[in-house]
Amino acid sequence: MEGSLSNSHFMSHVLFYTFAFLVLALPVVHSASVTRHYKFDVRLQNVTRLCKTRSIPTVNGQFPGPKIVTREGDRLIVRVINHLNRNITFHWHGIRQLQSQWADGPAYVTQCPIQAGQSYVYNFTIAGQRGTLWWHAHLSWLRVHLYGPLIILPKEGIAYPFPQPYKEVPIMFGEWFNSDPEAVIQQALQTGGGPNISDAYMINGLPGPLYNCSAKDTFKLTVKPSRTYLLRLINAALNTELFFSIANHSLTVVETDASYVKPISTNTLLISPGQTINVLLSTYQTTPNSSFLMAASPYTTSAGTFDNTTVAGILKYTAKILPAIKPTLPPFNDTTTATNFNSRLRSLASPSYPARVPMKIDRRFFFTVSLGTSPCPKNATCQGPNGTKFAASINNVSFVRPSISMLEAHYYRFLKGVFTGNFPGVPLIPFNYTGTPPNNTFVNHGTKVVKLGFNTSVEVVMQDTSIQGAESHPLHLHGHNFYVVGQGFGNFNPNTDPARFNLIDPNERNTISVPSGGWVAIRWLADNPGVWLMHCHLDIHLSWGLSMAWVVEDGALRNQKLPPPPLDLPKC
Repeated sequence: MEGSLSNSHFMSHVLFYTFAFLVLALPVVHSASVTRHYKFDVRLQNVTRLCKTRSIPTVNGQFPGPKIVTREGDRLIVRVINHLNRNITFHWHGIRQLQSQWADGPAYVTQCPIQAGQSYVYNFTIAGQRGTLWWHAHLSWLRVHLYGPLIILPKEGIAYPFPQPYKEVPIMFGEWFNSDPEAVIQQALQTGGGPNISDAYMINGLPGPLYNCSAKDTFKLTVKPSRTYLLRLINAALNTELFFSIANHSLTVVETDASYVKPISTNTLLISPGQTINVLLSTYQTTPNSSFLMAASPYTTSAGTFDNTTVAGILKYTAKILPAIKPTLPPFNDTTTATNFNSRLRSLASPSYPARVPMKIDRRFFFTVSLGTSPCPKNATCQGPNGTKFAASINNVSFVRPSISMLEAHYYRFLKGVFTGNFPGVPLIPFNYTGTPPNNTFVNHGTKVVKLGFNTSVEVVMQDTSIQGAESHPLHLHGHNFYVVGQGFGNFNPNTDPARFNLIDPNERNTISVPSGGWVAIRWLADNPGVWLMHCHLDIHLSWGLSMAWVVEDGALRNQKLPPPPLDLPKC
């Protein structure tokens, strides 16, 4: 009996150690996905810039907000608690929100705002995406303070399709107002005139040495010789496209809007609000006897006033800051440099990362993207053109924000009084878009959408106009990526211009600038059911109504249908 027990005890040890050996010998298998939890406490925080202290909305007391780092395939759960005395929402810019449409975030489009003292959980999975994106508030001008990086690493074991960097550094561009930006936009909407401009641009929340009282508030990047750094550039500026350059250093662009591109080398790049660009920075072989400014300045052809200043950070090779060399940035209205940069971008279009450009188009649209005017209310004095109020529109329809969520109205089919499906697919009154503007510049107002069947292949040509002056408009599409198949200056010619479209390796993006005095053509597949906003990412133009929405209907399969709303979805 005793011997039997002893043998059993021995055998159990043998089995245990044999199992342990086998486990240790097996290759490590990483889980397919991880659920990552974040908590956003939105509250006021005193922040000082340009020797001016203001109480501004922040996430977790940080400005800019916290960095979210995740991997392709991971699930993100972000609990937002609103400690402000006003409404907020958050948008996860560039995330497709497949099967999580209720988490997209634009106020009154996919959700009612999170009211004061309330909370909401944004719950979504990163499906088929990797790269640099970002998050920001999506109501009024609150994103001027509420923004941060959203970095999606490739799946475990998947390498970048470019040299592995020594270090990765997010660089976010922003704007600073000495006055309250909410008061700025409210005054502009009330008077009908242009808004007061920002007082500074910022790099990672810091204005830098070229501004008064700001030498101590400078972003500094210390690098080592003979190394490669990945700079994750994000333009979170409110109303400004920016040129960017680092003195005496070349940059290699490897990604735009979280989509890989064929590497291109450049000394200066253009990045529009909403866009992200990843660049490789190769440092000097030996330590130089100087520091180098990394600087950004505005690009605009607008006839209105703008913040014509330059923000700078310092790239240094030693702990001590040596005399800094300044880069040469283009003039603010250098459309040639802007166009040349954008026209060089091409999708990687490799077997691992193919360019799935729609070849057979089901529906074509021609959208004019322009400023305009609205009549001044009776017995009021307005400061817009010729005593009117500034407005903005797509096909002369200026978007009116509804008072309830459009996605809820779509899901529950109570559409009456919320939106209509008669958004015009072409301008109702054609004119010479880039020539002499028409005498009547009044816009129509409405909440109108284009309805698309599931898996509809779409081509949209977006045409700038000369109404109130030609200028560039960065258009952002929610819920989808698109391919930039063509662009040019003057009026789009449907008979000749499509022959020049690039259908092989066009740049894949979620935000693209309509060229000043020109046009851009995009193609995309409407494979994500829901209500998706498309709007100018210059927030003053968004405030004036430069947006519209697409309604993508359900498909036949379960994963092609809009899921029911979460139980904690905010109420209006």
